[in-house]
Amino acid sequence: MVHRLFVVRELGILLALVLLVGVTFAVNQRFLSAQNVKDLLLGSTILAILAVGQAIVIITRNVDLSVGSILGLSAFATGVLFVDNPGVPIPVAILVGTALGAACGAVNGGLIAAARVPALVVTLGTLYVFRGLDHTWATGRQINAADMPPAFLRMGTATVAGVPVLALVAVAVLVVAGYLLKHYRSGRELYAIGSDPDAARLSGIAVGRRVFFAFLASGALAGLAGVLYAARFGTVDANAGLGLELNVVAAVVVGGVAIFGGSGSVYGAALGAVLLTTIGSALPVLGVTPFWQRAAVGALILAAIGLDRALAVRMARRLRGGTTRGT
Repeated sequence: MVHRLFVVRELGILLALVLLVGVTFAVNQRFLSAQNVKDLLLGSTILAILAVGQAIVIITRNVDLSVGSILGLSAFATGVLFVDNPGVPIPVAILVGTALGAACGAVNGGLIAAARVPALVVTLGTLYVFRGLDHTWATGRQINAADMPPAFLRMGTATVAGVPVLALVAVAVLVVAGYLLKHYRSGRELYAIGSDPDAARLSGIAVGRRVFFAFLASGALAGLAGVLYAARFGTVDANAGLGLELNVVAAVVVGGVAIFGGSGSVYGAALGAVLLTTIGSALPVLGVTPFWQRAAVGALILAAIGLDRALAVRMARRLRGGTTRGT
């Protein structure tokens, strides 16, 4: 029953995406031109990677508000690495950026798991701490495309069979995360923690350790997203990723991941990221003002939360009914 609910919600998101694209294409057929489709895929790539990491955290009934700052710190670190070491291999730069993000995630996870401080408070604080470190490090500097290797910048625009390389990276991240959550015990335990942390602890699950690794994964993916951000835009300063954390949470919630934890999937979160990116591109074509664009996203978030609660209540009633019949 739970699996069917997940499938229905993800299919609903996909249907909304198809309807939005269809209506926009009917108004302006250039909306589905090859270049515009490529831009949509590139625009949703970074948000989708961040949404995958955020979904892992929210499934445990937590939230990571520092992902935008981690992305900015990692992006700037990548640029500085290329400036100070012009011959550094691109895979090394990717590993360094990802490792820096993982270190930031470990700080979040350690404070939350060891000190048992609410994730909302911790990550709100580290949002400003990491951004402050970025500003202190940058000291007003801006790293431009001329400071980065051409091969690294080509990675941000290159395609394989018409599909951007960055989009393929996002798909790989999505498939790996989805597989681990579904087929590994440690992944399934994250859902148990989100459903009821106390019951999970009593059943022998190492709640603190699992939550720590959830934040570690979110930080690592934010670090990877920072490297890809630098490759795509070529220009990096201390404001990279500013305010992005709210879009990430919105994508995850719209994608069907319960804000109260315990249900949802990374596939839905990625679809939510694609849907929000498409909304940002489609509504101006339809003549919708920026105010109503934000209102539409807000309405989607409220609708997703309302649907989540309705499904949770319905599931609880069905489970109680089954238990009553069983006794």
